[in-house]
Amino acid sequence: MKLHQFQTLSILTLALLFTTFSNAQTANKVEPNWKSINQVNEAPDWFKDAKFGIYAHWGPVSSAFEGTEKGKHYAGWHGMKMYEDGKIVKTKNGKPTSNYLHHKKKYGNPKKHGYKEIIEQFETSGFDAKKWADLFAKSGAKFAGPVAMHHDNFAMWDSKATRWNSMNYGGIDPSAALKKEIEAKGLKFMGSFHHAFTWKYFAPSHAHGGINPKDYDLYTNPHSVDSDTPDEQFYKDWWAKITEFIDVYQPDLIWFDWWLENMTEETRQKFLAYYYNKGIEWGKEVVVCYKETTFPDTAAIKDYERGRPNQPKAKTWLTDTSPGAWFYRPHTKFKKPNDLVDILVDIVSKNGLMLLNVPPNPDGTIPEVMENLLLDMGAWLNVNGDAIYGTRPWTIFGEGPTRLPEGGHKVEKIKIEYTNTDIRFTKKSDKEFYAIVMDKPEGETVIKSLSTQLGVLNSKIEKIELLGSDESIKWERNEKGLVIQAPKKLPSDYAHSYKITLEGYTENNIGGGVEAHND
Repeated sequence: MKLHQFQTLSILTLALLFTTFSNAQTANKVEPNWKSINQVNEAPDWFKDAKFGIYAHWGPVSSAFEGTEKGKHYAGWHGMKMYEDGKIVKTKNGKPTSNYLHHKKKYGNPKKHGYKEIIEQFETSGFDAKKWADLFAKSGAKFAGPVAMHHDNFAMWDSKATRWNSMNYGGIDPSAALKKEIEAKGLKFMGSFHHAFTWKYFAPSHAHGGINPKDYDLYTNPHSVDSDTPDEQFYKDWWAKITEFIDVYQPDLIWFDWWLENMTEETRQKFLAYYYNKGIEWGKEVVVCYKETTFPDTAAIKDYERGRPNQPKAKTWLTDTSPGAWFYRPHTKFKKPNDLVDILVDIVSKNGLMLLNVPPNPDGTIPEVMENLLLDMGAWLNVNGDAIYGTRPWTIFGEGPTRLPEGGHKVEKIKIEYTNTDIRFTKKSDKEFYAIVMDKPEGETVIKSLSTQLGVLNSKIEKIELLGSDESIKWERNEKGLVIQAPKKLPSDYAHSYKITLEGYTENNIGGGVEAHND
């Protein structure tokens, strides 16, 4: 073959390959409509397997609560509540909010000393991405990242889409630093976005007037407190910020707070198509989490804020929760590790995942109480992780007297204390499942659901082990249930996981062969 013929053939071959690749990409492209979007695998296996993630509420507003009085209530949405004086901006009781009084005392009248002054004082000297990522990994989390943009419209990255960002005010790019360190630990990287609510969040600031028009890029264009219809500029800015973060940091997961459901359906479809197509371009399956009615559960992962369903869900779901306040508070109370472990176990048994908030100190250091809490969770997961990671719901989610009376958002406000008669189940395969006792086993643990009189378990048990223990476990199965004798020594301080190995269920496969009809 002559050289020019070979070159021509090579060019044609490359052109054919390129055309084939381009056609494949076009065929896989997600279009901005529900029919196309619903073809996406909204819950890839890496997400289903992860079970536990962490994000951090940190930003300029963290310092706003310094100097607050112990025992007095302050609303978390300080950038909104600091303008509610009871007169210009009405309140239910006609009195100024605690946030307003505190802000006025610390910074001055919000009409002249608005939220931008809090931003201008953002102090980041304690932030250490490597320490954060190391702690997140030790906690047992499988994905993690920053609250990239909260309601205050402030970007926690080096943004070119807005001047109100952590590089201009703080001198750091926490998103870039965290992505590097989190992924170095083998975790997936995420970012959360809350800025759909910014339209409502800063509406009270306009009621006081006095905002310099050049700062409308922070506060949004002037509008009334009761306005629920963002203007064209708001949509343009919202889109520019979130797509910039996606393009630059290539997150595995984007999590949305509420109020996005109030934006146009066209915008929501456009976003999903954009992000899912980026995932195809990057060669990885990405995840979107949402609240309320923002998306159908066939298109993204539904989130329950500080809550969860009281029964298993067919679709994988997520709980976002915090051991204390969302942002730093000087007098906050934190949940105990035992509480968080129990919540995690209950969530996983019902086909869910936990996204746990970390509220750093104003300077970016992580409070010692939070650090210890995460290390305790990590220690528990080191022992019991096989009953959590990579599992799926079993035949039933659990048994016992303690359960949520209702499911939904904010149900964690209902005080739940699990006992050693509360059991939750998870499954690793058809021959391996776990019975997790939610408190210290004493004497006999009787799992009634596994009684020989019930049809829940139709396979012979071959072996029972306690995760983290080498001790031989004594057990028997009878009409009362599966009766397990508590070991002499327990390997962890909180819930305890029994691994149950089955013989497995089999059937005769006689099919329709000739020999099957010889009798």
